[in-house]
Amino acid sequence: MYKRSLSKSAQKWLVIGAFIVIPLILLFTFTYLPFGEMVSYSFYKMKYIGEKTFVGLRNYKDLFARKDIFNALKLSLYYMGGSVVQLVIALLLATILSFKTKLGNFFKGVLFFPYLINGIAIGFIFKFFFTRGFVFDTVLSWLGIPLESLPYWLKTQGLNNVSLVGTSIWRYLGQNMVLFIGAIMSVDNSLYEAADLDGANKVQQFFHIILPSIKTIVTLNIILSITGSLSAFEPPFVITKGANGTGTYFIIMDQVAHTSLKVGLASAMAVFLLCLIFIATVLQKIFFKYVFRNADTENTKGASII
Repeated sequence: MYKRSLSKSAQKWLVIGAFIVIPLILLFTFTYLPFGEMVSYSFYKMKYIGEKTFVGLRNYKDLFARKDIFNALKLSLYYMGGSVVQLVIALLLATILSFKTKLGNFFKGVLFFPYLINGIAIGFIFKFFFTRGFVFDTVLSWLGIPLESLPYWLKTQGLNNVSLVGTSIWRYLGQNMVLFIGAIMSVDNSLYEAADLDGANKVQQFFHIILPSIKTIVTLNIILSITGSLSAFEPPFVITKGANGTGTYFIIMDQVAHTSLKVGLASAMAVFLLCLIFIATVLQKIFFKYVFRNADTENTKGASII
């Protein structure tokens, strides 16, 4: 009996150890080890094949000196602005659809469906949607707007990036909305009942009950939006291939690595992008810590009184 129980105990610890060690090995092999190699590549002048020459921080200096890379970073501001619009619309729709609404489930499915479509497919959809004389121009012509007065949506500087940002909003709006809906539906209904008794209107309930209660999901969606803004690739690559000033940071990185074969510089760009995302994440956490500080204090006081 003692031997059998000891054997079962050993098997239990063996299984626990395997579930801990094997994922750590896979994580190190396929994440941390490649990342470490990429960081080391950023200090070399190299191609995929051939010798590599140590250049120190020269790649990072070139990163700030190249105009195309700097313009790609500025272009990220378009996508960040679009992400703000996207989050506001998603939060508004989530607030409406979280309560009893006619055809609510239908609208949830319709709005979430674009997120399920592959990014390459979305690129081809909107490539034809914005092409001169195609879908969008046809719809506007039905409204009485002549084709001659319409701009080239994908060739006009500035307007083309707005069009691409609109594509991104259309794709990710449903994902943000579903996350917000899940958080809003977890809020205790007794809080709404107490607010109604106190005479609070729907706007006040939103700012004093819903928003403080879903701050974790708001923070998560902002992090996802920031990383998505800095790493936009598929739709602009398929729709314009980075032409006419639409080259995002990832598109320029792809051109540097695979067209110019400057692997060291592309690695430096990747490391710099990671640093930007990390800094943006820390700043937004600090920001929301102070934004929701009063709400946390009020919730703590209310809990202590109860």
